[in-house]
Amino acid sequence: MLSDRLRSLWRSPQPPVKAAPRFDGESLPRFVSRSTQKELSDTRQSRGLEQFFASFRDRTGLSILDLGGACQENVNFITSLGHRFYSEDFLRIFQETFGDDIADQSNPGRIEYFLRRSLEYEPEQFDGILAWDVLEYMEPALLAATAERLLRVLRPEGYLLAFFRSDEKATTAPSYTFRIQDLRALQVCQHGERAVSKQAFNNRSLEKLFHEFQSVKFFLTRDRLREVIVRK
Repeated sequence: MLSDRLRSLWRSPQPPVKAAPRFDGESLPRFVSRSTQKELSDTRQSRGLEQFFASFRDRTGLSILDLGGACQENVNFITSLGHRFYSEDFLRIFQETFGDDIADQSNPGRIEYFLRRSLEYEPEQFDGILAWDVLEYMEPALLAATAERLLRVLRPEGYLLAFFRSDEKATTAPSYTFRIQDLRALQVCQHGERAVSKQAFNNRSLEKLFHEFQSVKFFLTRDRLREVIVRK
């Protein structure tokens, strides 16, 4: 039933929580998970997105995980390519788990609790992961544990796409939702700003973060987003 699918989008705040369901392209309500502020949107070209989908060219039936929540445009686009769509409202779970307590992001128990809520999947379940900008809000201990979990749930030869700010002095960054328009274009919707991690996300630090992956490739854009695509 469609109503059952809609209810399954919202994750219970109490563990344990089952993995988010996949969607087959049926109509879903539009919702903004990050802010209630007025939305500002723009369209941009994305070389990282283009390469992400180029890696799956001429293949169907793959499992793609979107960490930005269930956006109708992304559901439609990915299922239209013949792939299975899964989603997590990753930043909502992050905010519910840690709030503004930066120190708590170094607590092993809280880290494990967070990963059980957000990334409780079977090993090697996904062929691709769209992480968007969700990783840049994390402090080092939590970020390292999350990167390790993402590696675990990604299949060999699978790809992960992530965005990071290139302004290393920034203390806040725009809060975005990324909606896929086509193979190389995104509608970027801003909903205010969020505090970001104090750590630098330069090429060297990102290579260290993803050191267990086979390859790390960067695309530096004019709008101060560093697009990163990694292959397991």
